[in-house]
Amino acid sequence: MSSDTRVVVTGLGATTPVGGTVPQTWEAILAGRSGARPMEFDWVSQYELPVTFAAQIHTPPEQVLAKVETRRLDPSSQYALIAAREAWADAGSPEVEPERLAVAVGSGIGGVWTLLSQWDTLKEKGPRRVYPLAVPMLMPNGPAAAISLDLGARAGAHTPVSACASGAEGMGYAVQLIRSGRADVVIAGGTEAAVHPMPIAGFAAMQALSTRNDDPAAASRPYDTARDGFVLGEGAAIIVLESEAHAKARGARIYAELAGVGMSADAHHITAPEPEGAGASRAMLEAIATAGGTTADVVHINAHATSTPVGDVAEANAIRRAFGALADSIPVSATKSMTGHLLGAAGAVEAIFTILALHHRLAPASINLDSMDPQIALDVVHGSHRQLPAGDLLALDNSFGFGGHNVALAFRSV
Repeated sequence: MSSDTRVVVTGLGATTPVGGTVPQTWEAILAGRSGARPMEFDWVSQYELPVTFAAQIHTPPEQVLAKVETRRLDPSSQYALIAAREAWADAGSPEVEPERLAVAVGSGIGGVWTLLSQWDTLKEKGPRRVYPLAVPMLMPNGPAAAISLDLGARAGAHTPVSACASGAEGMGYAVQLIRSGRADVVIAGGTEAAVHPMPIAGFAAMQALSTRNDDPAAASRPYDTARDGFVLGEGAAIIVLESEAHAKARGARIYAELAGVGMSADAHHITAPEPEGAGASRAMLEAIATAGGTTADVVHINAHATSTPVGDVAEANAIRRAFGALADSIPVSATKSMTGHLLGAAGAVEAIFTILALHHRLAPASINLDSMDPQIALDVVHGSHRQLPAGDLLALDNSFGFGGHNVALAFRSV
């Protein structure tokens, strides 16, 4: 295969704060429902956490997986396996040689629940009581390994770890796997299960989280003047990617083409984005160029839009830097207003929203935007959804992570 090999999306899977499947999640997004709600755990009051809500998983994994699977997998792997099985079934469970099937599933943090719970066990009960599967459960590559084992993928099982860009980077790496000739089919995406007291306390100490404890559903408000931080979310999103030739040979339904990938680094600050958006705009332009398009071809952007005061302005600057005056007329959706921020799974979830926006020709409306920040000059979709035009369309999915990681994915309609 070559760099001009077309890579297409044939299966979608997700478990998120607003739905246990892709159809449930998309229906909730179109209904404008928030997944944020109070955390009903003893540890919230035990540790006197300053943030008492999160966008928690909609459907508990124990309702979907076998008991032995929930015992042997960290929640991050549980979510990934649920989403992967849905995506695989949605793709028609393609027949492919195991040596031609790969996995690329990222996570920003990995098995934090297992790591910290087993640390508590060690301190309180001693080394003999530490769970024998603790290490494979806490590994960041545990989700990719679980999927590889479940579906028999032997072409490779890869785990990009690039903070909140991890899931999108996994999809970008999948394109490389197919175009390099290493695989015909790749299961790609991201997962995260970090609704745990330590990450919450850490993010709160950074003043990164919203503290709107009295109204969780209104807390994630990208671009709004009253935004005060992101809402922590959890879940997973997985897509099945194939070379177009492989997909057409088996008569697969094709949702969209993953036509271009752009990656860059800010080299600016460990957490803060480069304020003028130089690196982020470069990733967007690279994604468009590798898709064989121009900025005039882009009809929709699903923005990273976390609801942080600094981050939203930096991304808006990056979009204007990349698109110039065209930015005035590109519909921008900020779906984290409903799902919260799924960290390493965020870009993957939002890739599915971007794919479905193209598939249905509909850009979903953001919620909680009551007063637009005057520093942000974008055409943000809110109030009602926006119809997208007919024809050959490009749409972008933006994902940016701590450490200055920037990933943009360009999807083309089919």
